[in-house]
Amino acid sequence: MSKSVRGVVLAHGPMARAMVDAVRKIAGGAADGLHPLSNDGKNPVQLRADLDQALGDGPVILFVDLQAGSCGVAALSSCRGSVRRVVVSGVNLPMLLDFVFHRELPIDELAERAIDHGREAIRQSLVKR
Repeated sequence: MSKSVRGVVLAHGPMARAMVDAVRKIAGGAADGLHPLSNDGKNPVQLRADLDQALGDGPVILFVDLQAGSCGVAALSSCRGSVRRVVVSGVNLPMLLDFVFHRELPIDELAERAIDHGREAIRQSLVKR
């Protein structure tokens, strides 16, 4: 059996912690493979060092809030050239929930699945005015 894929949520300010806390409240122990990391108060060098430490050696999907922000830039830099690391930007709660329940899938399949679920969850609800 392959090693379960870990997830790291990297976002501005308290967003990563809040999203991971929400997943834990909903999914319980299934969220154990998901870890938050904030850019708060970190320069690019510190952020990259913290990120490299959080990612470790195993397969990991790095969920970031903004592709072009400091989090996205650090993520892409840290994951460049690695087949065991994937960056997914535009993180949302449905994406993370699907991720924690399917961590045994191969990393590329899991990343695509998370993206699909995150995209499908974006809807406009029309209400009568």
